[in-house]
Amino acid sequence: MPRFRLPLPLLASALLAAAGSAVGQQPVDGEGREGQVELPPPPSAMPQENVRIEFARVLAAEPVIQTLRATAMEERCDPISPVAEDSGRRGISRVVGAVRDVLTPEDGGADDGARAGAECRMVPVEREFRRPIGYDVDYVHRGVTYRSRMPYDPGNRVRVRVSVTPVVNPDP
Repeated sequence: MPRFRLPLPLLASALLAAAGSAVGQQPVDGEGREGQVELPPPPSAMPQENVRIEFARVLAAEPVIQTLRATAMEERCDPISPVAEDSGRRGISRVVGAVRDVLTPEDGGADDGARAGAECRMVPVEREFRRPIGYDVDYVHRGVTYRSRMPYDPGNRVRVRVSVTPVVNPDP
């Protein structure tokens, strides 16, 4: 069978014509009418975003502080009063007890024996922890002042992303 070569533009237009007639028609319905299929509208051209990176001058950077509170139970012992301790001593034992108290270190090394007679109890102690969680940064770019919260102190200048996109009104 002989081969015929069609020029590419002619072949493309023939294929489009055949596809258009097949897509644009529906089979005849029960009442003998031939219906048309609505094609979707062509996609609208969305404006492209124009982006560039510039620098802005930092006016101020204030730390944002988070305050955490925690309660822990600690043992507290009331000190034994010297009057109560000395009330049972007489004469030389009173002098020996005073010398022992002077020579005993106060860091608790020998205090454990004296603590046996003290009243100890568990008491709640509240502690407060403060830590920076970010910075509120005031900066000026092209004469307009802005404020942003950043995770770090940017220094004297901050990089900003400038984006310009035209506003396109939808067709009514």
